[in-house]
Amino acid sequence: MAIKNLTEEQIRTWSPQEKDRWWLENVFRGNMPQLTLRAALTGFVLGGLLSATNLYVGAKTGWTLGVGLTSVILAFAMFKVLSSLGAKDMTILENNCMQSIATAAGYMTGPLISGIAAYMWVENKPMPWWQLFWFNVVLSILGVLVAFPMKRRFINNEQQPFPEGRACGVVLDTLYSSEAAVGLFKAKALGLAAGLAGTISFISGESYMKLIQHKWFSVPLEQVWHLPHNLDSWYYWMVEKGWVPIPRLAGVDIRQLALSPTLDLAMIGAGGLMGIRAASSMLIGMALNFMVIVPIMISIGEIKPVTDLATGVIKTTATGEQVFGRAHILNTWSLWWGIVMMVVASMVALFAKPQVFVNAAKMLFAKKSEKTEDVLGHIELPLWISFVGIPIIGAVGVWMAHDWFGVSWTFGALAIPLIIILTLIAASSTAMTGITPTGSLSKIPQFIFGAADPKHAPTNLMTGVMCVEVASNASNLLMDIKPGYMLGAKPRQQAIGHCIGIVAGSLASTPLFYALFLSGWSPESGKTVQEVMAPDGGQFSFPSAVQWKGVSDLVTSIFGGATEAKLLTHSIIVSMIVAAIVSFGFEVARIFTRNKFPLSPLAIGLGVVIPPDSSLAMFAGALFFWWMTRRYGNRPESTGNSIWVQTHEPICAGLIAGAALIGIGDVLVKVFVLSPS
Repeated sequence: MAIKNLTEEQIRTWSPQEKDRWWLENVFRGNMPQLTLRAALTGFVLGGLLSATNLYVGAKTGWTLGVGLTSVILAFAMFKVLSSLGAKDMTILENNCMQSIATAAGYMTGPLISGIAAYMWVENKPMPWWQLFWFNVVLSILGVLVAFPMKRRFINNEQQPFPEGRACGVVLDTLYSSEAAVGLFKAKALGLAAGLAGTISFISGESYMKLIQHKWFSVPLEQVWHLPHNLDSWYYWMVEKGWVPIPRLAGVDIRQLALSPTLDLAMIGAGGLMGIRAASSMLIGMALNFMVIVPIMISIGEIKPVTDLATGVIKTTATGEQVFGRAHILNTWSLWWGIVMMVVASMVALFAKPQVFVNAAKMLFAKKSEKTEDVLGHIELPLWISFVGIPIIGAVGVWMAHDWFGVSWTFGALAIPLIIILTLIAASSTAMTGITPTGSLSKIPQFIFGAADPKHAPTNLMTGVMCVEVASNASNLLMDIKPGYMLGAKPRQQAIGHCIGIVAGSLASTPLFYALFLSGWSPESGKTVQEVMAPDGGQFSFPSAVQWKGVSDLVTSIFGGATEAKLLTHSIIVSMIVAAIVSFGFEVARIFTRNKFPLSPLAIGLGVVIPPDSSLAMFAGALFFWWMTRRYGNRPESTGNSIWVQTHEPICAGLIAGAALIGIGDVLVKVFVLSPS
């Protein structure tokens, strides 16, 4: 059925009580099953699986994927199959509640790939798993408590769009209407894409092939075959034969600059979701950095080769070549101008939306009206829970920050009001645009508390994590509540579902984080935590954590005294100034052209930070789906349109899920099956 909405005039002129009464009489579905045991279990399981894919993709690209639509389609298809076998089909509200649980779980990986990873790198020791688990859970629950007082204003009263949430509500309404065949077709497309990506990832998984061929069938280890991950491996086979030369830039083997395309279907799917503008900008940033600027800096001696810290001797390869490596180049030179591009673009975009700050200020300083009837008091989450819970849970978070990470009581306490302000800003942005600017908002506490305590990096890192985790969780919860409001769900049960998702995501992502990224670390290994988690040439680069650590190092360099300023050479400072000017100009051009400017400075900076092979794969995915849209977009009745245009999001989600889950399995086989006991 068609989703009922208030008109613009009704939104503008009706009182909050009139809007609530209209919703109760026209939209609310009464006692239709919602937070049932099967909805909770399905959301718990799907959320855990999708949080695993988010952890995998986030460690590669630095950004997490919305899992709401994917979970909706998967649950719909699963229960359609079960209903054909005699089980009762899910109600629309059960699916919506399940989606809220799965989404909450999926977003629990955010701090793990950013601020918390950066903290471990700075301290050069892993955080105990129980600290990571509980810190993440406590901050996420604080986000729920902060969100619900805002829900009545943003959703009930102002009827803000929350674009992604609204899209999810429309999809749910479509699936459970006469057009349900559309949902089944998308579910099949998602499954086929996941199967294809999983099969290719399995064949190219070195650990899988060693297990099967060597362990099970006794094939000699040197004869074990797997599908080459690098697409140019055939060329370097010819290099070994002496038939062709090694490609070089500034005399450096391009493989040391990580300029080698790979068959990474997860990144191809991510590029399809990202879009051609962002993917093209990332490709430009990568090419500009690694193919133009870095070779010049190596040639003039501004970027020096890797040196053994113990002996001071320059490291060389087996053939006598000096060692550079992407991670070394990034951390000693390129990182700075890339980070400046991202920070300036993020802050300009944020402050260019004054309405976000106006809405936040109105919410923060609005006068309390006289007591009126609470029309929805019997189904809304009682406000007293937030008013009592925020100080209590906030105090627990401050204690954790002080006792576990050395953040002073004063700075921890000051972070709480800042959390509220930043959450209002984030939620206002999410309400209007669907974008939660956590990346740019994290710089605010990092610079504020970093300037106040420049000698103790965990202060700026962990206060930043506190602010971003609460703001992100609150904004995502409001996004999840939007489709529930559209479809007539009980808000109180959605809040409970979100808390279930928090636990599901933490239970899934915490042990997986340690198994995937920290199993090879020990104090005796001789490697830093960063080298183990993001090894040069490895498949995980943690670009978001690199950015967080880079900002922390920058704050220390600026405010930490003259001795710390040695971190920034003259050429680095010049590159940062140029990057800031260019980023500012590009972002202003993007804003004034209403997003028609072809380049994204934020994506250009990201292209500097993430490995070149990921940029290439994402560009390939974005280019393919852009071309399919150009070819079939104006032919709605064609098969190409129904597959590549209308179903491109499920296909991309399937590629990501299939490749990521099988890729995770390959790492786990290496750690737990093939590694020496």
